[in-house]
Amino acid sequence: MITKPDRNAVRKRRHYRVRKQVHGTAERPRLNVFRSNKHIYAQLIDDAAGKTLVSASTVDKELNLDATSNVEAAKKVGELIAKRAQDKGYKSVVFDRGGYLYHGRVQALAEAAREAGLEF
Repeated sequence: MITKPDRNAVRKRRHYRVRKQVHGTAERPRLNVFRSNKHIYAQLIDDAAGKTLVSASTVDKELNLDATSNVEAAKKVGELIAKRAQDKGYKSVVFDRGGYLYHGRVQALAEAAREAGLEF
């Protein structure tokens, strides 16, 4: 009997395929998004140095969210990552959606980061 690979395995394969093309630098870091069932996480990564420069997630205490797995929470994380990036001097980024569809929470995070001043 042939079994289908699970959704996360398919997402990871898609993510690895995209990562061959998308690289972050010190001048233009990669904005990576990870989405779990309960939370959403965003990081600015310098792939040349292999370091995380800035991060934000729904786990952060300063957001003070009621619900952490909805579009509103993703918007707050997008605004927070943009604010923290600009405080460290990063204006332009490369967006890495992590193999997820550009829809829902991932789209809300990206658009909120754009509106808060990040360019990608």
